[in-house]
Amino acid sequence: MKQTLFLVLAVTLISTAFGQTKKDWSKVAVSGAGDHFMISISKDGWAGTPDSINNRMGGFSRGLNIAFMLNKPFKSDARLSIAFGVGISHSSVFFKNTDIGLKSSATLLPFTNLDSANHFKKYKLASTFLEAPIEIRYTANPVNEKRSWKYALGIKVGTIVNVHTKGKTLESKTNTALSYYTEKESKNTFFNSTRLAATARIGLGNFSVFGSYSITSLLKDYAGPSFRPYQIGLCISGL
Repeated sequence: MKQTLFLVLAVTLISTAFGQTKKDWSKVAVSGAGDHFMISISKDGWAGTPDSINNRMGGFSRGLNIAFMLNKPFKSDARLSIAFGVGISHSSVFFKNTDIGLKSSATLLPFTNLDSANHFKKYKLASTFLEAPIEIRYTANPVNEKRSWKYALGIKVGTIVNVHTKGKTLESKTNTALSYYTEKESKNTFFNSTRLAATARIGLGNFSVFGSYSITSLLKDYAGPSFRPYQIGLCISGL
């Protein structure tokens, strides 16, 4: 009898405790909450590249993203929100002993092997997109978001701003320095003018890890293989 009474009492206390701590988030007012300014640094790559291109990649390919976003919490649950805004995304993918013919008149974008010819010691293909990011966000505690876990899924629609190659320090085929200068070529002909990318973030407070994967190919259909840029990195948010 005593055991049964104790069990009932314990269940009652636990139920009461959970009932007291449970919060009705539809009645919580959250003003100005959310990650409005975000800056991200990333490790970049291309998914789906053939070996003829993949084997020529070298160095630490990297990216930088900056976005300004408005955050609108749901009236039914302040933990959920939708955010949208404007941003810019830059990516630098490095290659070894390679020349990318941006100004070529050929149909396909040429990636030329320079293992047995003069080449640049450092060589990269850089691309910049102006973007409109959208995210569905979940903040575990929007009242104290700077110490809260945060999750976000989204998409980014972008338009190309610039694509260029940049080479530094011309070397011989034996890697002997021939000339210390920088060569830069810029042309967008081979590249898709628009991009759609899927994004995801998870973090605590103002810091999160993020990933981005391009749904559309970097190159136009006729210009070369259908490979897709991706980014994995760290995002710092605030304001």
